Amino acid sequence: MNRITELQPAAVDLGRVTKRFGAGAPAVDDISLQIAPGELVTLLGPSGCGKTTTLRMIAGLEAPSSGTVTIGEDEVTHLPAEKRDVTMVFQSYALFPHMNVRANVGYGLKVARTPRAELAARVEEALSLVGLDAFADRPVDALSGGQQQRVALARALVMKPRVILFDEPLSNLDAKLRHHVRAEIRALQRRLGLTAVYVTHDQEEALAISDRVVVMNSGRIEQQGTPRDLYARPVSHFVADFIGSANIVPGEYDGTDIALGDARIPHAQDIAHGPVGVMIRPEAVRPAAQGLASTVVSVSFLGPVNQVEFDTPAGRITGNLPDDAMSGLRPGARASLGFAARGLHLLPPRAV
Repeated sequence: MNRITELQPAAVDLGRVTKRFGAGAPAVDDISLQIAPGELVTLLGPSGCGKTTTLRMIAGLEAPSSGTVTIGEDEVTHLPAEKRDVTMVFQSYALFPHMNVRANVGYGLKVARTPRAELAARVEEALSLVGLDAFADRPVDALSGGQQQRVALARALVMKPRVILFDEPLSNLDAKLRHHVRAEIRALQRRLGLTAVYVTHDQEEALAISDRVVVMNSGRIEQQGTPRDLYARPVSHFVADFIGSANIVPGEYDGTDIALGDARIPHAQDIAHGPVGVMIRPEAVRPAAQGLASTVVSVSFLGPVNQVEFDTPAGRITGNLPDDAMSGLRPGARASLGFAARGLHLLPPRAV
């Protein structure tokens, strides 16, 4: 028997794919994307950005209006979903409540008329991979949400897919459980070398789980890159604001310094001189002996940090400061602000 751990992951190639639903703007607008075998790529963006439609076109649940979908060496643009060797893990789990765990996991193999001995062995292996060996005979509606999501994952893995797709798989779980399950998914994906495409609107989830993040906006790819690259070097106001928390204030750049209110901040970046958007991550804000003049507007205790809002000549700036940087910082107090270079990045000026 070919084991699940011996599956053969495939590349995915979207070539200038567009999807229209009736009149109006396309849901997905002429996007091209290449995913390497064994890579986990997350499609990230707000509701209506086209990420789920893109996932469904890879799955074969939607047909592109134009463009091509290739999996491995095969163009599958017009191939039905059941012939693509692709499986999907849904937000709703999509389990059969009248079946036990074993029957749910083995359902696809049963439909495919897999020999009984092979079916049983692969179901056992899939349940072992997700840590549910002891739950095989339990009714699925007796399981917790996290356990049900593991059943859905086992059901996808047992088919030995070339590509596994995740459609907002953790949305129904509470925050603590989401963190735990996403770590399990990532560890399993790495262990098996799975090619995975993951859809979420949760930027923290995308940063934590991905080899590469593709940020989508209005049906187009706004930017793609490693989580660290997107966080540190966004190309637009949209990406800067969507990936993590960001202060974006207007400034002037002369190639050496950023003029921000009364302050001049040394900075080197390849960007056109003149008006710029200055992205400042909250963790980069610190009190300084000399810097941007400000007044404390509010202070909120968040546990690991204190969130402090400052009023400055450049606009409102929020900083996340540890306790040892909070001396004298209370509403109404004057402060001078400095900014760590690692959390500072310049953007083209926002179009008026």
